Amino acid sequence: MKMKYINIAIAGLVLFASCQKVLDKQNLSNVPPDLLFSDSTLVQLNLDNIYDNNLPGFGGQNTSSVLSGTQPQLSEEGYASANVLMTGTISVGTNEPTDFGTSLNTNNTQPSNNWGKIRQLNTFIQSVLESPLPVFTKNKFVSQAKFFRAFRYWDLVRIYGGVPLVLDPLSAVGQAARDSALLPRDLTSKCFTQMGADLDTAIKYLPGKWTTASSTGAWGKITSGAAAALKGRILLYWASPMFNPGDLTDRWQAAYDANLLAKTILDANGFGLNANYKTMWFTEANNPEAVMVTEYNNSVTSQVQKNNGWDKSCRPSYLQGSGSNVPTWDLVMSYPMKDGKAPGVSTTYPYYDTLFYKNRDPRFDATIAYNGCTWPLDGVATKKIWTYYETATTSTETSASNTGFYCRKAVSEGTFPSADPQYSGTDWMEIRYAEVLLNLAEAATGINKLSTTQEGYTGIIAVRKRAGIDANADNLYGLTTGLSRTQLFDAILQERKIEFAFEGKRFWDLYRWKRMSDLNGWTRNRVRIVLRTGTGIPTAAVLKDATNAAYRDVQNLDNAMANYFTTTRNNKHDATNSTTKLDATPINFLSTYYFLPIPQLAITNNPNLLQNNNWGGSFDPLK
Repeated sequence: MKMKYINIAIAGLVLFASCQKVLDKQNLSNVPPDLLFSDSTLVQLNLDNIYDNNLPGFGGQNTSSVLSGTQPQLSEEGYASANVLMTGTISVGTNEPTDFGTSLNTNNTQPSNNWGKIRQLNTFIQSVLESPLPVFTKNKFVSQAKFFRAFRYWDLVRIYGGVPLVLDPLSAVGQAARDSALLPRDLTSKCFTQMGADLDTAIKYLPGKWTTASSTGAWGKITSGAAAALKGRILLYWASPMFNPGDLTDRWQAAYDANLLAKTILDANGFGLNANYKTMWFTEANNPEAVMVTEYNNSVTSQVQKNNGWDKSCRPSYLQGSGSNVPTWDLVMSYPMKDGKAPGVSTTYPYYDTLFYKNRDPRFDATIAYNGCTWPLDGVATKKIWTYYETATTSTETSASNTGFYCRKAVSEGTFPSADPQYSGTDWMEIRYAEVLLNLAEAATGINKLSTTQEGYTGIIAVRKRAGIDANADNLYGLTTGLSRTQLFDAILQERKIEFAFEGKRFWDLYRWKRMSDLNGWTRNRVRIVLRTGTGIPTAAVLKDATNAAYRDVQNLDNAMANYFTTTRNNKHDATNSTTKLDATPINFLSTYYFLPIPQLAITNNPNLLQNNNWGGSFDPLK
């Protein structure tokens, strides 16, 4: 997206971002708050900044230190380096989250964590409510801010359980004000209730779809459907085993009702599955899939640029990328065949390890770049990617993918300003319509809607049909009839793994289902492909020669993989094969990590904060 950002300090509290001509008329840093919040144009500038501060980064970036960075590396789907969640090295005071307090960013201008953002949101809400603006206008502004307050609290509650609910800006002056800010934690259930209430306000007062007639900059603004979808996501967490070990039916019912409402609102306003799974990331402004969007631009000018860096993290180093965002062999093996059946189970499409890329779910080729595949980066239609080793120890490129694969999801195949992929402007879809369908499917399964005509099945079928999986004779797209509740839950989680690969969802699905522990004893694995030597086998120089059609034509890839390369891979439970394992030691996700510890520094600063009972404290995050 093409957007301009100009930062202006107002009332010493926040900065604003816009390109409105009003900025040329007066110094807004000197505008008194009562005047500022009496002008809807200036309030909109403030709200623009709130969007900029609160929308998640590309890939679903999180503010917590332990859970920040490239999200796929937090589970088995990707690998960058070992992390403390996988190695079991979190303890109170060591490697714990550091997202309590109200710190600012490196420029000391913007709140940099959840609590700082919540303070900014509360200040905005209070100021708007006390302003002389019309009630209709107030409701629109406040509803958007309350959406983000729910989003920020969800980010905290999903890892800690209940936290202090602060719904008004706290005074920062004087000892009495400091003492009054030493708040205890609220019950987890109360936090979920508050998040639901904030989102209900947004559902009530926000339009189902913004139009340019009703508001400038309609693309990316929060709608009632987005608020309903976030509420559905949050209540699905509340129903999931991490928060609901007793499998309480009323929680699943609430999640079902919320997600059904989200689907109903979105359907009524023209949202739906984008027709093309691969290219949907490059459709902006009228993308039916995009429910909650973070905007980026491809500007190279520092004052207005907002680039996402995603393309650079995914592309090979020899194509100006870093190759740091890479899929594992474990993820590759998760994709079904083109008929929706698992590799080795499908009778229509036989599976061979050497030809692992053949006849897979079409989402495979939209997500995974593999040895010899055609990946038309930089607008070159015939460009191939090679990930093989020239010898057992010598790679074809410096800083090659350490898994044998690259992520190609949402990576632009066009050119960039200054020919540099760091200037990627692709927008991030935090909530897609497909998520609403699968959230609804999971909640429906929770209340035993298990027939093939109910949402437990139909949600999966819809996303598989869009993906291009074969319908098969039964029109179930690879699913089987008569799945039990447990089996259908498993099928939905597996579908989410494929549909949302590299979208920052996999870790959180395993986390809320308390299945991260299932990875214990695994090592994440790669595939090692080595070029053979001998008569009739091309040299590395020949394979690098783009003019040599005999070896660079895609029709010859099957022959090349079968006859020119040796492929080494191993089972996920094999922690001994140093050739293919990525983790130096087996995964060790401790059970105490379901609900992380309140940072020790936060407790030192506020003795009223009780530690979670799984970390030696008395606070029960399940209440």
